[in-house]
Amino acid sequence: MSMRELVVLGTASQAPTRHRNHNGYLLRWDDEVLLFDPGEGTQRQMLHTGISATDLTRICVTHFHGDHCLGLPGVIQRLSLDRVPHPVAVTFPAGGAEYFARLRHASSFYEAAELTVQPVHTDGQRISVGAGTLEARRLRHPIETYGYRLVEPDGCRMLPEKLAAYGIAGPAVGELLRVGHLDLDGRRVTRDEVSVTRPGQRFAFVMDTGLCDGVWALAEHADLLVIESTFLESEAALAAEVGHLTAAQAARVAAESGVRTLVLTHFSQRYADPRRFADEACAHFTGELVIAEDLMTVPVPPRRVASTR
Repeated sequence: MSMRELVVLGTASQAPTRHRNHNGYLLRWDDEVLLFDPGEGTQRQMLHTGISATDLTRICVTHFHGDHCLGLPGVIQRLSLDRVPHPVAVTFPAGGAEYFARLRHASSFYEAAELTVQPVHTDGQRISVGAGTLEARRLRHPIETYGYRLVEPDGCRMLPEKLAAYGIAGPAVGELLRVGHLDLDGRRVTRDEVSVTRPGQRFAFVMDTGLCDGVWALAEHADLLVIESTFLESEAALAAEVGHLTAAQAARVAAESGVRTLVLTHFSQRYADPRRFADEACAHFTGELVIAEDLMTVPVPPRRVASTR
């Protein structure tokens, strides 16, 4: 049975706290496990969740500020220590290639794992992955930063009652799916006549940024949006100055973009009570809201209702 869920490893911003580790987010998506922005302590947080380095299929880094990447050396070395048998792709801003090289070889170790390095060179760059397409969008931050979204292509769901009405069963169903039509007793039955569209799901990951076009492009119709909300609206001027979002801004983006589940994270250490983020966001977003906590799991919402063609 396939599983689609977010596992939160850390939710702090620049400085960790007693209750919040540096960043780290794992996305289970069927047979793939993607690790986003591994900050310090990521290996240990993974142990708490029961996810091992062997499970990883891809690592995505939004930018090379320490709280988003200083866990990379340990994770990369762990891949070799565990002799992960499959290639693990690593995606990051191309302008940070020197930082990635330093982190990859931060200390002496025997590199046994195979890393497939796939830097992001342009806004809107798309990378084919097993689950669909991984798209990168440029964000507004003092250094080169990209957010990511995973887009599953639309599929179709066959309607048993329609198939039965035409007497289509067994291997003929598979042929209809592959070819798009069947010729039965002089009549052509198309796939569209016996199926409905099954909308593909979308996951979006938006870290350190001010408001910009890339934020909306990533959030558009996301089933699950993970987005930074470093500040509250009372510090909106500071947020804009340093390239970050407030909880209210993140919530307005989610509401305007048709997001189903909104996960707020990357909280400044200046705020002790996370309920303040919820109160601020709820004034703008009426969907499912999650204030991220370390080691929590957030399921990707069930698929949207299939639509007739």
